[in-house]
Amino acid sequence: MGAQQRVFKAKINSTKSLRKIFKAMELIAASRIQKAIGRVQAASPYANALTRAVSAVATQSNVDHTLTTEPENAQRAAVVVIGPDRGFAGAYSANVIREAEELVRMLGEDGKQVSLYTVGRKAETYYTFRERELARAWTGFSEAPEAAHAREIGEQLVEAFLTDTADGGVDEIYLVYTRFISSIAREPEYRRLIPLEVVEAEDDSSVPEVRTEPTAPSFEQDQVFPLYEFEPSAEEVLDALLPRYIDSRILAALLNASAAEQAARQQAMNTAVDNADELIKTYTRLANTARQAEITQELTEIVGGADALAASGGE
Repeated sequence: MGAQQRVFKAKINSTKSLRKIFKAMELIAASRIQKAIGRVQAASPYANALTRAVSAVATQSNVDHTLTTEPENAQRAAVVVIGPDRGFAGAYSANVIREAEELVRMLGEDGKQVSLYTVGRKAETYYTFRERELARAWTGFSEAPEAAHAREIGEQLVEAFLTDTADGGVDEIYLVYTRFISSIAREPEYRRLIPLEVVEAEDDSSVPEVRTEPTAPSFEQDQVFPLYEFEPSAEEVLDALLPRYIDSRILAALLNASAAEQAARQQAMNTAVDNADELIKTYTRLANTARQAEITQELTEIVGGADALAASGGE
């Protein structure tokens, strides 16, 4: 075997090994997508019921709660960027970071300072590499978020919101994440979490509806709610419900991001498998061409040697 053939054979073998890895990752991501969608669907009834409860309290009482009051002069905003812990997901991480950067730019144009919070190692690495300060970073659960993770994030954000801006607190909180639409469709978007804007999810949807534009808090005024009596008071009921509402919205964003991450990884690995197949075909064709050239060269040398021997014998 000639030198060129050995080079192409080595490239073919290494590409085949990578193809096996890509195919395995594609199959793993495909199986995890269904689990992620199932988690979103399982969390939706609770989130929808909680949304209706908060809407009912807000519409039937005139309580000015801290978490639902629009700040008169917002000076500082927190941006929570929800990204992946691992790569091999195509442009998934880049797209959500691009959306976050656009939001940061818009907030800066409004004269607001931004405190960055990140979920996932990719988002954390992006900002730390650029020496941008992070208020808090969470890692290790982007593929399988749980209610405890959402609760931890929610408590940290509420604490920052209730802290005065002079002491490092914030007036607004935004979530930036990727909304899962289908296995082939994902959409990075942002929404304001606090001050609260209660959003009623669609009844027949596996993904809670999310408003992408940061607007003032609003509640569903056209819905007909039962008449409630609040004990001990509507304000105390809101105190109990709103933290749970915040946790449910954070969990919904984490679950959407998890499903979108797996879908993006499956699609990226499927493309990688196709590219590996094409590369193997190319290397195989080049190896065959090199082999034919070597055979032709050997035949030419044999014929030339035979002619030289015949010529010397004739003399």
